[in-house]
Amino acid sequence: MPVLIAALGLLAFVMPLATDMYLPALPQMAGDLHADASGIQLTLTTFLIGMGLGQLILGPLSDRFGRRVPLLAGSVVCAAATALCALAPSLGWLVVLRFLQGFGGAAGVVIGRAVIADVATGEKAAKLFGIVMALNGLAPVIAPVAGGAVIEASGWRTVFWVLAAATVLALAAAAVAVPESLPLHQRRTGGAAATIRAVREVLADRSYLGYTLSFGFSLAVLFCYLAGASFLFQNILGLSIGETSAAFASTGIVGALATVAITKLVGRFTPTALLRAGLYAMLASSAALTVLALSHALTLAFALGLVYVALVGICLVTVNATALALDRVPQAAGAGSAVLGTGQGLLGAVAAPLVGLGGAHTAVPMFLGMTCSAALAFLPLRLTRSTPAPQFGP
Repeated sequence: MPVLIAALGLLAFVMPLATDMYLPALPQMAGDLHADASGIQLTLTTFLIGMGLGQLILGPLSDRFGRRVPLLAGSVVCAAATALCALAPSLGWLVVLRFLQGFGGAAGVVIGRAVIADVATGEKAAKLFGIVMALNGLAPVIAPVAGGAVIEASGWRTVFWVLAAATVLALAAAAVAVPESLPLHQRRTGGAAATIRAVREVLADRSYLGYTLSFGFSLAVLFCYLAGASFLFQNILGLSIGETSAAFASTGIVGALATVAITKLVGRFTPTALLRAGLYAMLASSAALTVLALSHALTLAFALGLVYVALVGICLVTVNATALALDRVPQAAGAGSAVLGTGQGLLGAVAAPLVGLGGAHTAVPMFLGMTCSAALAFLPLRLTRSTPAPQFGP
């Protein structure tokens, strides 16, 4: 079991690495590929779309054909696409390859969760999920620092070679340590029609839909930040690539600490109260950042401090919205999880390129995008009023 969890943790580790490791290089990539800020941010957009659609398609496929074949096939696609990203001759090719990278890498995320559910239940499953999530949470801290060091030493293309090597390592670990965990008699039939029925079933629950949309818009706040932060730190605040990497790492540390702290709050406060507190924190901090950017009063201290508040808010919303949403559809938790992940990717994908529309030397579109996404995250909660929210904890 420890070897299996190590392999699944490595698979889960690759996707946040692929999201965060190249972010300090966005300004450099824009110059090398003759693209503007909005164009280069499409590489994040298509990656998120690919990861979202990959979860929606590969998860149900693993229910029908078993875990091992879709997991290994997706990881092969991810490794090949990542290596080709390092050779991409133009922005157009890089955009397409990032989509394939996200689509294939989604197998490790969605099927990894399914494997744990196959081999463990109850407290044991919760413990295993916690270990994998802890490993996953290290990536936003490690990736920007490692990426910054690689970029300064040998340029942005080397980042994708490093990511390709990490993906091949994860593929090898999966091939050796992840067995087929879904017996033939437990596999589902019905193909695409059964998948569509399951998705319709979860979307028919108004409360599930409300919590899922609130979750998605909250993560759109995060992806607005991720897409624009390199330009903010380097072009506006004057940081070097190494200093930008450290700034990214600090936000990852804040997010990890916030996640740990939130687990202590569950049971003392209702999940709905924690979710709403997170929404207010996101909106207030994002609006304050917008005002500072418009008034040309933004400093590094103000920027990082308010971003930290927004990140705590995002953690509060996503943790509790996930629990509240999946509690609404226990009869179709797999489909509910896939829709949640797909919505996250698609909303983030829409938000990311918009922050570059004003060019590479203004943070106003980035902070306006964060503010609008935070405001929109409030609206879907109207759908949840018709049913009482579940209460967790003692």
